[in-house]
Amino acid sequence: MAANSHVAVMGLGVSGRAAVRYLVSRGIRVSVSEAGHLRPSDLAFLAEQGVDHELGGHTLAFLQRADGVLVSPGISWDLEILQELRARGITVQGELAMAAPLLHKPVVAITGTNGKTTVTALVGELLQGAGRKVFVGGNIGTSLFDYLMNPEGVDLLVLELSSFQLEAAGDFKADVALLLNLTPDHLDRHGSMAGYAAAKMKIFAGQGPEDIAIVSGDDPLGRDLLKQSGPQRRLLFGHDDECQAKIAGHGVRLEWQGKSEYYDLTETMLDTATGHLNSAAAILAARSLDCPPESIVSSLKGFQVAAHRMALVGTGAGVAYYDDSKATNTGAVLSALDNFSGNVILIAGGRDKGDDYTLLRTSVKGKVRLLILIGEAADLIARAVEGATEIRRAASMDEAVKLAASVARAGDTVLLSPACSSFDMFENYGHRGRVFATAVRKVLDRRPTGEQRPVGTAAQALTARR
Repeated sequence: MAANSHVAVMGLGVSGRAAVRYLVSRGIRVSVSEAGHLRPSDLAFLAEQGVDHELGGHTLAFLQRADGVLVSPGISWDLEILQELRARGITVQGELAMAAPLLHKPVVAITGTNGKTTVTALVGELLQGAGRKVFVGGNIGTSLFDYLMNPEGVDLLVLELSSFQLEAAGDFKADVALLLNLTPDHLDRHGSMAGYAAAKMKIFAGQGPEDIAIVSGDDPLGRDLLKQSGPQRRLLFGHDDECQAKIAGHGVRLEWQGKSEYYDLTETMLDTATGHLNSAAAILAARSLDCPPESIVSSLKGFQVAAHRMALVGTGAGVAYYDDSKATNTGAVLSALDNFSGNVILIAGGRDKGDDYTLLRTSVKGKVRLLILIGEAADLIARAVEGATEIRRAASMDEAVKLAASVARAGDTVLLSPACSSFDMFENYGHRGRVFATAVRKVLDRRPTGEQRPVGTAAQALTARR
């Protein structure tokens, strides 16, 4: 958009606020359309930026005054009003499409149903450990527009991208694109697994022979779809013998340029079933960008897994309590359960996103001895896994944790891995995880002092319980 043009931003979330700052800084007139209500701090921000706004809904009368409309990722791309705007000749874009012509540095893009935040952070650290100046952002919490505000001093970008961002990607292209996995998620938005997968596969759009596509060798759907995506160089990670980055013991065996390299993850926070896969994908990306093995080894050792992703909250009476609140779909829960051989007390439930909870049946039957359900989706999950294990209900997180602690035996694991979004009972998944951790600490504080013991890293604890 040229200076003195007019852009309407739909949705004032993290991405929307960053877009407003960037557009205003470029002399572009901005207005904001918000379907809900705004906090006083948001209204003050708009006043400071000199931005007109409407609240309580998106109206054609307000939006059609603009030359272009920027749609925030949380807003469905299929809204009728967007079709009406296009029919009137108004440009409708997502953030990736708007940013694409302004990106002049190499881009590493990462998506997948699960693990993308961890892999994005890990790739960023591997590159920084090799001396690169990296912008890490996207869906991970820092908008791409923040980079555009200050692009100097950056060698390359590492972006976490959601299906919502990718469905409106326009001409965006990644030099290195990673698809970690594909399991059902956001089907309430995309309508079907095919629609969801199609949005994710846009991460490979526009890639040529000089670009790199990295996909899980353990994911048949991703592998099959990649074969149809274009002429890019394709690399696999996982357990299959065809994988260039193969899981081997407690590490990753990389076959690279005629040589074999081994990355030992023992005594790192990545020494888990999930961590092995995440590391394999990240190592492939780093080596594709010429990071030396020595710096990769050093960065892997120092990497810290973010909060609410298989985070060990504490132990007491031989029972370990894990916060996996970030697990907002069935694929993430299955990944979490892969870390345990059994004796899991699983706390799940929340707001349904259209997921297929029957996918949990086999793993729940084999590893979960008690399923405690909370939230709006409790009945849906209960029906989907009925007969697989004992099921009980709880009205709150406190009640769920107390119930879990009351029945847990030495050697058990109490795992919060919800398979749902958090918005029925909590502000977000982080709030849900913090409430869980507080409830766990209350339970542990009531035990006799001698029953508690300090723990090492989450990875060490998981390794011990496999």
